[in-house]
Amino acid sequence: MTEAERILLDLLDIERLEVDLFRGTGSGGETPTRIFGGQVIAQALAAAYKTVEERLCHSLHAYFIRPGDPDKPVIYQVDRARDGGSFTTRRVVAIQNGKQILNMSASFHVQDEGWDHQHPMPTVNPPQTYPSRSELRHAYVDRVPEGFRGELLRERPIEVREVDHLDPFNPEVSDDRNKTWFRMAAAASADAKTQHLLLAYASDMNLMSSGLRPHGLSWFSGEFNGASLDHALWFHAPVKFQNWHLYVMDSPWTGQGRSFNRGSIYSEDGTLVASVAQEGLMRKVQRKRQVSGVKC
Repeated sequence: MTEAERILLDLLDIERLEVDLFRGTGSGGETPTRIFGGQVIAQALAAAYKTVEERLCHSLHAYFIRPGDPDKPVIYQVDRARDGGSFTTRRVVAIQNGKQILNMSASFHVQDEGWDHQHPMPTVNPPQTYPSRSELRHAYVDRVPEGFRGELLRERPIEVREVDHLDPFNPEVSDDRNKTWFRMAAAASADAKTQHLLLAYASDMNLMSSGLRPHGLSWFSGEFNGASLDHALWFHAPVKFQNWHLYVMDSPWTGQGRSFNRGSIYSEDGTLVASVAQEGLMRKVQRKRQVSGVKC
């Protein structure tokens, strides 16, 4: 197990403070200046799971209310909304500095029999044929200010290989469809609940980038302010995140300073494991006007 993988698993092992009150670590995720959205979702789901027995989550719906401060812990308060015969419902509020940063509802279901169908996984080359995220970032490191290079090259727990990679410093106008292979080798020893937490964490990776592609934008362009506004995730099949999964994403709409993005997550054998939907902030950066050489 790598140090980055150990850190992520520790992040998801939240502390119980009271019967329905938990505490999670803010630092250590994908982003350094604010808590990575997938991290808050995964920790909120971890808190809900600690109040549920013998049922697995089938869906969650979350709203991001405020950015999280990675230098401070996050408190998770669980409301046991319902314990039914087939479904269990939990509401989770994530709190920092006495204010809500995320609200989430999650539903858990007993295993039922039913009719099966799914859309097929798109045909793409195997993950080994694409460069890793680490290889790509090393190739770009000279184009980043020296003070940011350590963060760019920092080891990450999720192995990522982009099928439809664009140069983040000179992105071309492209189709909104966007595919990525990802996995975490250390998930091999994880139980079914932890597998869900890891997939919930990873489901926030690269998704909003789909809405940037038709406009020739990237997170390095400096032309927009972006953040996740809400996030929905449905689990369809058992997750074994130590194996490669293909994340197939698209963005059917952007407008009014927002971007709507969707995703389907397939295991390597083509099984549709999960579906994702998210709306994100995509607001133009307001440039200061300049009149007669004076900024105003």
